Amino acid sequence: MQSSGGDAEAPGCGLRVLVVGGGIAGLGAAQRLCRHPAFPHLRVLEATARAGGRIRSERSFGGVVEVGAHWIHGPSQGNPVFQLAAKYGLLGEKELSAENQLVETGGHVGLPSVSYASSGGSVSLELVAEMANLFYSLIDQTREFLHVAETPVPSVGEYLKKELSQHAARWTEDEGTRKLKLAILNSFFNLECCVSGTHSMDLVALAPFGEYTVLPGLDCTFPGGYQGLPDHIVASLPQDVMTFNKPVKTVHWNGSFQEAVSPGETFPVLVECEDGTCFPAHHVVLTVPLGFLKERLDTFFEPPLPTEKAEAIRKVGFGTNNKIFLEFAEPFWEPGCQHIQVVWEDASPLQDAAPAMRDAWFRKLIGFLVLPSFPSAHVLCGFIAGLESEFMETLSDAEVLQALTHVLRRATAPDTVCWGSHTSDVLLHHARSSAVRLEGG
Repeated sequence: MQSSGGDAEAPGCGLRVLVVGGGIAGLGAAQRLCRHPAFPHLRVLEATARAGGRIRSERSFGGVVEVGAHWIHGPSQGNPVFQLAAKYGLLGEKELSAENQLVETGGHVGLPSVSYASSGGSVSLELVAEMANLFYSLIDQTREFLHVAETPVPSVGEYLKKELSQHAARWTEDEGTRKLKLAILNSFFNLECCVSGTHSMDLVALAPFGEYTVLPGLDCTFPGGYQGLPDHIVASLPQDVMTFNKPVKTVHWNGSFQEAVSPGETFPVLVECEDGTCFPAHHVVLTVPLGFLKERLDTFFEPPLPTEKAEAIRKVGFGTNNKIFLEFAEPFWEPGCQHIQVVWEDASPLQDAAPAMRDAWFRKLIGFLVLPSFPSAHVLCGFIAGLESEFMETLSDAEVLQALTHVLRRATAPDTVCWGSHTSDVLLHHARSSAVRLEGG
């Protein structure tokens, strides 16, 4: 197979390298390769019209909305995302302060500002904090099995439930309090599913869980939007490196390919795009999403990948996280509120309940974050993971809005900060978007 002539690389000495994918991984690879004299011919093929992949900031509600990646987790000197953001001047004084970089969170999400029971009324924040301490102490324990020869159980979820069952057996409170404790713990299970990008912690292997490196620093956001990071990386690249709107169809590898402008020269790889354009290369760096590889594995590589590599792609877990943005005419939450938790009182991590998805998908919500960066809008951002998240994607905006309005109206109705029905106060279910947690460490 020969390459098409229109967009072929200009002939010249040196290795040709193609990076497939213009997300943060592809941009980072391109930036590093551009600095090396051994790779004078570099091109990034991006399927869409923009760089950044799942880093995607949009203007809405009069401010910046992070449709994709949201935070820098562990923003400190050991974090390459933090280093780049600081280098490009994308963070404020607070985020850059030594105090912020030294905060030890243990990789755990902060406590909610307010917690509501699903049937109405507030849940004691002291009780929430007690259950959070218990849950996170057990999460910390799960990271200690990294180098052991054999784990007591296969998954993180099984370990957590085994330990919690023993703790619950020693509780001496009345039945109602014990049930509420389990319900609160269940909400932390849902939260951990979002953190790990999984439907259930039973699907997360216990042995390698400690591989994740927790860095110091209080999680922070980009005042001007996360999109500024990939935009600055693109600006640092030579002008002709990025090629947009070039979805790749097939990677032909382990071959001997030629092009008309370089007679006598052969290339081991040829990248064929959906529009028929072909790019020969000595090396290709693939940074496409795992979900894309799973979907296109049988046709994306020619010849097919070795069995062990194909099996690895098929077996590696890949979960779904979604965000939901809700705008309100007036806030029902107190000034300074940052995180609203909803606790489903009949839920327990020790029971395998399986209600109909349509009637219960919203119970997987971890709650809502209050987005602070809008001068005149009142916006909540909900997070949901797993099969419930995927089911939500099949619903219309109106159906999602109706379900969440009902949840919020019922949970907050008896509270003094809420009035009447929320239905008329919810202006917009703005967007649903699959998102991933971007790690810098």
